[in-house]
Amino acid sequence: MEQGMINRGSRPRRSRILQQRKKRQERSLQPNRESESLNRQEEIELETHYTKERHYAGFWMRFWAFSLDALMLLSLRWLLIGPILNLTDLRYALGGMYGFFDLVVSAVFFFAYFALMTKFYGATIGKMVFGLRVVSKEGDLLSWREVIFREGVGRVLHQSFALLYILYITVAFTSTKQGLHDMIADSYVIYEKR
Repeated sequence: MEQGMINRGSRPRRSRILQQRKKRQERSLQPNRESESLNRQEEIELETHYTKERHYAGFWMRFWAFSLDALMLLSLRWLLIGPILNLTDLRYALGGMYGFFDLVVSAVFFFAYFALMTKFYGATIGKMVFGLRVVSKEGDLLSWREVIFREGVGRVLHQSFALLYILYITVAFTSTKQGLHDMIADSYVIYEKR
């Protein structure tokens, strides 16, 4: 007889627990904007190491990535642009201005490569090889404005005078491993999560 009482007494409790579970499941299935925005923020943090685990790329790693990019760009320039300039006899037509024209074409080619790769992929091929990524302060890909400031203004400052190349060394001495061009655009070069 006691066993029958226990069974009857436990049924309301069991149904109450089942109802509570059902309500929790319904609530978890309903779209919650706060949880969606938190989930998106967590994804961004995990993708870009925005938390305390964010690892900034140091001077030497960035140097080797840049060297690989420069070697690749020079090779492409010699293979693609060089023959076009030679076949069109621009070297002879421009005379003394050919050096200046060659410098401008090379600079535009160089800038376009770095700007487009940084904007659309978050890294150049050299950075991709070494597992690096350029991100904004929030950990996202750079906007067009940030890309223009980083690749245009920042690199022009560095490369306008040979003496200003020494400013790349700031990467080695800042806590967030930023060069002058990174500081101008408020961007960071980090190790990409694998």
